[in-house]
Amino acid sequence: MKLLRVGVPGEERPAVRTDDGTLLDLSSVARDIDGAFLASGGVDRARVAIEDGSLPELDPDGLRIGAPLARPGKVICVGLNYRDHAAETGAAIPPRPVVFMKDPSTVVGPYDEVLVPRGSVKTDWEVELGVVIGRRARYLEGPEEAAGVIAGYVVSHDVSEREFQLEYSSQWDLGKSCETFNPMGPWLVTADEVGDPQDLGLRLSVNGVERQHGHTRDMIFPVREIVAYLSRYMVLQPGDVINTGTPAGVALGLPGTPYLRPGDTVELEIDGLGSQRQTFGQA
Repeated sequence: MKLLRVGVPGEERPAVRTDDGTLLDLSSVARDIDGAFLASGGVDRARVAIEDGSLPELDPDGLRIGAPLARPGKVICVGLNYRDHAAETGAAIPPRPVVFMKDPSTVVGPYDEVLVPRGSVKTDWEVELGVVIGRRARYLEGPEEAAGVIAGYVVSHDVSEREFQLEYSSQWDLGKSCETFNPMGPWLVTADEVGDPQDLGLRLSVNGVERQHGHTRDMIFPVREIVAYLSRYMVLQPGDVINTGTPAGVALGLPGTPYLRPGDTVELEIDGLGSQRQTFGQA
């Protein structure tokens, strides 16, 4: 199932996209797609409503697609989780996941404008597989148990400002939490539809030039291991999002470091999860 939220910012309504591309209004089933929806069996209610044909159709013309998840409680990120990305940045392969937090208010829609921060000279791109938690989780025993708390997956764009991230602080938060720095969506694809999260291709281009072309099988720490690992150090709540790292091809590791500027356009996609497109503006 593909869940999404449509409408102007702050007034989005929940919807579902059928296999033939039709959009159905979920407002009669849920107030929104958020942690409460996931924790209360909202996905099952939506599935029943689709099967009984009770959901009205939405006209997609001119309809903005917002982030598919409202108000994530936490956005947890794993850095340097692809061997080729660690190599291009000159970092050693980490023996344990590199974990940092990103301000949840950075989450915007998949086609919304992203703002280059004032004073920025090193704004960078990162296509990532986002994991959405559907059940409260603490001290999970391992990957099998972790699979049971995953509601689904999203395309997540972990935009970064490298000078803020690497030169202004010993922690990464300053370069990760600038406004609009986490476009998400277009859909939250339920875990049953995605299947194996380690069998997905990721791609990103800038102004029509392909910059990243990776695969989740190349993660150092697989998705379910990451979820189990994080649950030992923090309680994962329904609606939390985990960004699981990016493959090689970021501006930081490319010749000439071609960082983003206002007017640049970034397009990204993950197999089965849809695509995004953002034009960058100036904060």
